[in-house]
Amino acid sequence: MSASPKRVTLLGSTGSIGTQALDVIRAHPGRFQVAALSAQSNADLLIQQAREFRPAAVVIGDESKYAAVKAALAGQETEVLAGAAALTEIAGRPATDVVLTAMVGYAGLLPTVAAIRAGKDIALANKETLVVAGQLITELIRQYGVGLYPVDSEHSAIFQCLVGEERNPIEKIILTASGGPFRGRTAAQLATVTKAQALKHPNWDMGAKITIDSASLMNKGLEVIEAKWLFGLTNDQVEVVVHPQSIVHSLVQFQDGSLKAQLGLPDMKLPIQYALGYPERLPSDYPRFSFLDYPQLTFEQPDGATFRNLPLAFEAMRRGGNAPCVLNAANEVAVAAFLRDEIAFLAMPTLVENCLTKVSYLAEPTLDDYVQTDADTRRVAQELVGRV
Repeated sequence: MSASPKRVTLLGSTGSIGTQALDVIRAHPGRFQVAALSAQSNADLLIQQAREFRPAAVVIGDESKYAAVKAALAGQETEVLAGAAALTEIAGRPATDVVLTAMVGYAGLLPTVAAIRAGKDIALANKETLVVAGQLITELIRQYGVGLYPVDSEHSAIFQCLVGEERNPIEKIILTASGGPFRGRTAAQLATVTKAQALKHPNWDMGAKITIDSASLMNKGLEVIEAKWLFGLTNDQVEVVVHPQSIVHSLVQFQDGSLKAQLGLPDMKLPIQYALGYPERLPSDYPRFSFLDYPQLTFEQPDGATFRNLPLAFEAMRRGGNAPCVLNAANEVAVAAFLRDEIAFLAMPTLVENCLTKVSYLAEPTLDDYVQTDADTRRVAQELVGRV
């Protein structure tokens, strides 16, 4: 056990991953200390968390809620900040050891870059950071010598399988997908699905955006691109298989043909705890998996013809450059429009595909180029809403 607690800055503390991360921290008093918290708009929960964990600083992204948070925390020594610039600033503060990026979407990119440049280890739950700017992020990780610990259950599984295998080349990795709530449906059946139906994931309890991504298989597409950068793979070394039970969280195949897999019940607290506690496996009272409760584990090919987001993600990965950034921004606009009942479920991949065609391609983008690409894509995508 380390002599002093690991200081954690938690970006996105009021979301699904953030609240579960605080459950992990709460379960290990003395092992972790909350250095800073951030939320976009859930001021009430942020205030509650700040009163319990008493961090040095909190950031509320929605600046209109700054005064309320400031007033509520006036009686304790917690600095209250607001806005995107403050979020990037706290990510690089000296009094933190690891930054857990649990924000959703592109918004996680710049704070993650700031944290890496400040020499902080990264526990990465924000897959979009590597989707948007994988080459840039991996180069910064090498340049600044920081740790990058994946929190996504699939990438945590791969990471765990690779411990002790440093000298053994990967032949390929296989990411498992639950298939979401619409597995087995035809395109005709998907034409009329509703927001409420799409938000009912069979296995995982997640936020709205990730749940919709899972239903459309875009979440798996984003994870494919993330895996390429996390594990230094080529485009042909990543495969996806549908595994409805979500027990096998992913697999690694080595050059001798041997496969290693990580198994467990669908519970995000385990990969969160592994990332925060690495290299130790900390004790937990989480429910244990039993094969007798799951006598059949099944696997099948994903249906890319019906769920077109998955092949679109593979295409963007193969194109490289700023294409994955376009894919991500277009998808964020598409999901938001679907959640507002402005476009149909099957219109989301159509919108993404159109943006990949319309937005200018850059083979070697800089950080500024990624920022511009994101803005340009959102403009084009928003113009397409209502026309797809």
